Amino acid sequence: MKRKLLSLTALLTLVTVIVTACGGNAPASNNSTTTTTGQAQAGGQLIVAVQEDPRVLNPVYAGDRVTLTINQSLFSHLYTYHNGEKKFVLAESLTPSADNLTYTLKLRKGLTWHDSKPITADDVVFTMDSVLDEKQHSSDRANYIFNGKPLQVKKVDELTVEFKLPQASAAFEGVLASFIPIPKHVFEGEADLEKSKKNEKPIGSGPFKFKEYRAGEYVTLERFDNYFAGKPKLDTVTYRIAKDPNAANMALQNGELQMRKIDAVDHNKLNSTNRFNMVTYPEGRLNYMAYNLNVDVMKKKEVRQAIAYALDRKELITATYLSEEFAKPAASIFTPDTMYHTSEVETYEHNVERAKELLTQAGASNLKLRLAYVNTNKAHETQALYVQQKLGEVGITVELMALDSGAFGNMSLDMNNTAYDLSFGGYIMGHEPDSYKSLYLSDAAYNYSHFKNPEFDALWNQAAVEMDTAKRGELYKQIQQTVANEMTIYPIAYDNAIIAVDKKFGGLQEAGPKPVVMFEDLSKVFIQQ
Repeated sequence: MKRKLLSLTALLTLVTVIVTACGGNAPASNNSTTTTTGQAQAGGQLIVAVQEDPRVLNPVYAGDRVTLTINQSLFSHLYTYHNGEKKFVLAESLTPSADNLTYTLKLRKGLTWHDSKPITADDVVFTMDSVLDEKQHSSDRANYIFNGKPLQVKKVDELTVEFKLPQASAAFEGVLASFIPIPKHVFEGEADLEKSKKNEKPIGSGPFKFKEYRAGEYVTLERFDNYFAGKPKLDTVTYRIAKDPNAANMALQNGELQMRKIDAVDHNKLNSTNRFNMVTYPEGRLNYMAYNLNVDVMKKKEVRQAIAYALDRKELITATYLSEEFAKPAASIFTPDTMYHTSEVETYEHNVERAKELLTQAGASNLKLRLAYVNTNKAHETQALYVQQKLGEVGITVELMALDSGAFGNMSLDMNNTAYDLSFGGYIMGHEPDSYKSLYLSDAAYNYSHFKNPEFDALWNQAAVEMDTAKRGELYKQIQQTVANEMTIYPIAYDNAIIAVDKKFGGLQEAGPKPVVMFEDLSKVFIQQ
């Protein structure tokens, strides 16, 4: 779902884990935690449901949920964040200079790729140079451009890399947390890294290594015995492609699948079987509706605001998630786990008369709009029906466009797209607010609303390099207020992730529930004896 998942800097907060290990129909409690009740059995396999094929198993281009989930086991970061604190992975340290213009990164000793070649500074430099190379069209490139100038990276010795910034940036350490090296000895000389045949049998650095991929069926990874953090307990992890959510839930219940991210509407039914641990946690995710400003009628701010007033967030959340146990109303484009998130924005409380008044001001009568969404997304299907009904009450006819994920993705990535007027999406961007600019800058590939404003772009660029905390916070507050005032994105909810895991598996708390990818480290998961 690179529809709005993207460059996940710092996915980063250690989530509050909620596990319901008993049957019953009550929503998950905020106080329960997962426990291991049996000893670890050596070996075995875990079958994880994913909704579609991965796009490309190369972290330079990973941005959709499926690819990121598989890459989490296949590759390793330099470091990640938990509760705002660094957790070093491939790196052992990152040290800034006194002027914050130079950062020195040191790798751990003895690291190897899955083909037994050493992981060195050359790999880090090669990967960063590839990200910065405009010919390689990586969406992460913008993260390393500061007021129009790219950072510079050089090798100091076999295990040491130096990053030089053109100016000090409060965002740099946060965005570097999303950086994952790829092997130079594999990709050097490839003209187009994204289309390279080398991606078909990726060489990674994570706890599991590539074994087999059958398009439309599954991706299987096998244990990497030389993983620096310890040999994984499972023999294999298979990511089985299960596009139909109802069929996937049936497969979960009969044991063909053993782990799946489920919809809130399916929680009670699956929980009542007493077969699953329900791991529920705030995912730092925004579910939203985008206005397509490529379409003439959507260029009118009054029309966009009228649509917002016609909707009722609380009703929408109840219809979609059953209750606020699984989702909270959203007003800002920043999620609550993001630095400088504010609720001091226009919220457009439900007001039918105000909606009609704005439509009259815009000279927009008898509007007919097209609302696009992925046809396998239960939440968006419910939301589409709700929006269709509520906009009908203010005189707007809505045509529902339920599309397969491929068609939807292709339309979304067309910078000149006019195939629909409204669309649903969601994203998880993490702790560092600078990561959001890949969704909102005028020329950003993932700016699905197509809102273009030089002054707005300038706010993002200024905030990225502002070192004064108070001033930086004020800039991000202006950014959030601008989107709300312009109403280019209608924030719906900050929803929780719900992961159903077969009870025969232990080690879930040690594996660490994590936004987007379900768990941080599947090497800790095991079959209980």
